[in-house]
Amino acid sequence: MTIPQPEPDHDLLLVRSRSFDPWHNLALEDLLLDRMNESVKENRRLSGILYLWQNQDTVVIGRNQNAWAECNTALLERENGRLARRTTGGGAVFHDLGNLNFSLIFPRKRFSLTDNFDLIVDTVASQGIDADRSGRNDVLAKGRKFSGNAFTHRGQAALHHGTLLIHSDYGRVSRYLTVNPQKLQAKGIASVRSRIINLQELAPGVTVDNLSEAMAELFCERFGGHLPKPAKIGHLDVQAFTETGEFARRREFFASWDWRYGRTFRFDATLAGRLDWGLVDIGLTVQDGKVRKAVIYSDALDGDFINRMEHNITGCRFLSQELATALLDTPGQNHDFGPSRRQMARDLADLFLEQNW
Repeated sequence: MTIPQPEPDHDLLLVRSRSFDPWHNLALEDLLLDRMNESVKENRRLSGILYLWQNQDTVVIGRNQNAWAECNTALLERENGRLARRTTGGGAVFHDLGNLNFSLIFPRKRFSLTDNFDLIVDTVASQGIDADRSGRNDVLAKGRKFSGNAFTHRGQAALHHGTLLIHSDYGRVSRYLTVNPQKLQAKGIASVRSRIINLQELAPGVTVDNLSEAMAELFCERFGGHLPKPAKIGHLDVQAFTETGEFARRREFFASWDWRYGRTFRFDATLAGRLDWGLVDIGLTVQDGKVRKAVIYSDALDGDFINRMEHNITGCRFLSQELATALLDTPGQNHDFGPSRRQMARDLADLFLEQNW
């Protein structure tokens, strides 16, 4: 693996992504974390990276979360949104262009949550907003959350990343992050919904650009000030850094269905309906994003076709459209025993499509 190298003689590195693609941005962050790890091992000067980025219309879930338990995935994709999974823990969040993301990357021996959170608090203070850290992960203003944070380390490097809500669309947050817990009994880590606030509600003049500039200035001041001589600050050539095969492979990984959906603990999903030909109560066991077991309970007269439909959806990915297609493709629909088998398959397909999985 060849990791693209920025200038080797910088103490601090500032990085700003101009892409709004979440998989691009997560791949870049991943490479920067590896870059810091290599820098420490090679005893280079690099001692801190500030990476600023934005995602457009994206739900980002934590490393150990169940996508379907956290997000109305079908609605998100139907409205041209994207689902991304990050490498850190924590809960699900919605990103749009009213939100600014930051990543702080340091050698592990210099990593300090206290210093990092002070940077966040002082950044918004520069815009006239009083804020406080709350618990381990959040920063609040007026008792409401505008910044959620998560952390990880890799080798000798450590990452702290988080959000800054500036003028994010609350309505879309509730649309995409609301699911029916009774329909999905999941073993992943569930998000804790918090009361949130946009910084523009407290200071109307705050923008993504001026908050970015304030954070970059404070970052250089705080984390360059301890050095024995004036810090040499570099700006990464993002285009050159991302025009490599290694970057393309990482973006492909973060965009993959297996990473975003398939990396899911076993969970159970249920749905029920009253149809013209009978009652149905369906139970699915899902693991690694695929239906491993399907049981359809029904008082329908044609029990054989019910069993065939169970068999046909077993092994499908847990996606409403894929399950519906499998039902419509169930063999034996030319032979009816009472109600039309084609109608039975269509009705169950419609029921699955209504779930927005």
